[in-house]
Amino acid sequence: MRDFARLYAELDETTSTSRKLAALQNYFTTAAPQDAAWAVYFLAGGKPRQAVPTKLLRQYAMEYAGLDEWLFDECYHAVGDLAETIAHILPPPKHPSEIGLADWIELGIAPLRGADPEAVRTALFTYWDQLDTRERFLLTKLIGGGFRVGVSRLLVTRALSAVAQLDSKLIAQRLMGWTDGSVNPTGAGFRQLISEHTVEEQVQRGGQPYPFFLAHQLERDPAMLGNLEDWQVEWKYDGMRAQLVRRDGKNWLWSRGEDLITERFPELAALRLPDGVVLDGEILVWHGGHAPAPFSDLQKRMGRKQVSARLLGELPAVMVAYDLLELEGRDLRELPQSERRMLLEQLIGSLQGTPQLRLAPLIVAQSWEHLAVIRTESRERGVEGMMLKAVDARYGVGRTKSVGTWWKWKIDPYSVDAVLIYAQAGHGRRASLYTDYTFAVWDEGGDEERKLVPFAKAYSGLTDAEIAQVDQAIRKTTIEKFGPVRSVTPSMVFEIGFEGIASSPRHKSGIAVRFPRILRRREDKSVEEADTLESLKSLLAAP
Repeated sequence: MRDFARLYAELDETTSTSRKLAALQNYFTTAAPQDAAWAVYFLAGGKPRQAVPTKLLRQYAMEYAGLDEWLFDECYHAVGDLAETIAHILPPPKHPSEIGLADWIELGIAPLRGADPEAVRTALFTYWDQLDTRERFLLTKLIGGGFRVGVSRLLVTRALSAVAQLDSKLIAQRLMGWTDGSVNPTGAGFRQLISEHTVEEQVQRGGQPYPFFLAHQLERDPAMLGNLEDWQVEWKYDGMRAQLVRRDGKNWLWSRGEDLITERFPELAALRLPDGVVLDGEILVWHGGHAPAPFSDLQKRMGRKQVSARLLGELPAVMVAYDLLELEGRDLRELPQSERRMLLEQLIGSLQGTPQLRLAPLIVAQSWEHLAVIRTESRERGVEGMMLKAVDARYGVGRTKSVGTWWKWKIDPYSVDAVLIYAQAGHGRRASLYTDYTFAVWDEGGDEERKLVPFAKAYSGLTDAEIAQVDQAIRKTTIEKFGPVRSVTPSMVFEIGFEGIASSPRHKSGIAVRFPRILRRREDKSVEEADTLESLKSLLAAP
């Protein structure tokens, strides 16, 4: 645990990519394989399951430290993070431990899940007595299910590639499915992760998907990309990116987040495809007609591991395929985009009676100007804009331009001017600043007095300097404190952008927005000039 805690601290304390890479390489070179396996799981995006409720963690930490609740709360409000608060208030350990990360996870944390409170209390007291401040912080994050670290999966891949002296693309391929969580990481698995490549490895892939190729955001005039005929243009659907793998007579469906989601979409799991096929595409709910259903309908399917016949009928899922990565067991990723598209069209054309599988249509235009006109139809078609794919691009790993480029040319977001009414401290290096905000618009309906109704939370879009200014204003205008949250006197207006909007009975405003973020602070507007709930709802019917 000590070595992993030291690595976590090194990664958290710097924004330098080279320093993070060096720290990762050093850890993976010296760590025991079983500890390194769990480290890869967490650093590559694996999420720990909560083993102990937050309420019990607070209660037993106060008891162990001998603190009154009011003093603990004051510490928590000052720090802004539960794990960090607990780590700092506990007395020094009496029996330091050399137990490794794997044993802590498998023998220490796992047995706490579902244990009775007294057993949890005894175990926590024993654990806290063995760990220093840094280790206690990390342990509490893992126990509470709140582990996050500022390192990308790509950087982890680069570090493992350097340690193993293997091509990073091979490491990325082996990492696919590593964080699914259905099987615990093992020392043998880590040794295989960094072992030499063999011919048998290509044959014994089972349902393993390929690393996803990601697009870059286009922020300039697309005409600067050159000739339009050098680009394959498709609609950008607002769904769930996935790979459908057909091998050994069985289908596997993987999300971009590397969750195995086959059971959640039985209509796609039942598709009859030729063996040795891997499709890349978008899962959507599609009732019929020219446009898919809103993303909010797909969300009702995404969280269901057991899908009823009624739900299958009400929210039918389809896969819109736009790339073919494997055919007859042959890896096609080194072929140009245009050739993969031709093979995809031939494959989809050969399949009969498969309405759950659709071919992503190509968009044909005479010029970039003509394409821009077609793009204005995006919202009417239920899409986010367009995808521009170089016809000679190979299928890369992650967000790279080394093998050709995919661009996402998204339409401008919806936007409204809203009032900041609640704020909460951030995490990591922003734990001492108020960076997470709740925004509201005016409700003028009914006979009641005009009031502000919250509709969205956002935490991205401001610079560090702007955050510091907003933080000062929040502290000066605080009305009440609710744990880590402060309510403030309405005084600041912000332009909030979002990609989609839908009705939602679960929200007080009756509205749910997708990907809200701060576009800018509107110091030129007074609170009274902020937008209304009626204007927000009018966007529901907007094309």
